[in-house]
Amino acid sequence: MNDHIAHKLPRDDSDPFRYGIYLRPDAQTCRAVTAVTDQLRAQYGLLSAGAFPPHATLVGSQPFGFSEPAVIGALTDLLDGRAAFPVHNAGVRAQGRGYVYDVSENPEGSVNDDLVGLARDIEATVAPFRSPMNNPLPNDFVPELYRGHLSLASHDLYVRPDLYEEVGEFIRELAVPVPGGFSGRTVVMYRTSSPDWSGRWWQTMTWEHVRTWALAGA
Repeated sequence: MNDHIAHKLPRDDSDPFRYGIYLRPDAQTCRAVTAVTDQLRAQYGLLSAGAFPPHATLVGSQPFGFSEPAVIGALTDLLDGRAAFPVHNAGVRAQGRGYVYDVSENPEGSVNDDLVGLARDIEATVAPFRSPMNNPLPNDFVPELYRGHLSLASHDLYVRPDLYEEVGEFIRELAVPVPGGFSGRTVVMYRTSSPDWSGRWWQTMTWEHVRTWALAGA
């Protein structure tokens, strides 16, 4: 669609686009996430974690409307010269009603302040561009709730809680090889779309890559 037409399209409460700004793991970790989510889809029909590219959310489900170019510019300024940092993968853990690779802590158990700081700074940068939409609820950065993770099984298990224990056991039995950590060096923005954000949106969601930023020292 050319820009002459696109800029005339409505961006209101019916706007199908939501944006995610994510930390992308290394390629081998991405492969491990995909191996698990693909197998869960094949065995149980679980879709939500695999509906996204492998990532650790920094901020998610952001309605930026026509501000996409301004958000890209602001993030480019923020991330220019920002240093990459180590990310520890503690392996498969239960989180909420789902399962994740836990990347929230350093090897000795302390909080990964570099990861939290990156999420906090990105939240502050994009907040002025956020439109007031609540379908789905935005996944903003909340310091006391933020826990870095790579989703393996998520929203589907809220709908099918009877599968929770079985899926957890299945993931562990898969024993997919995964690195014990990676360099936090790649920040990516994705544009997601669904015809119905108010329901089981992961069954219809599609996404597009928008922009990648490489942190310094990558």
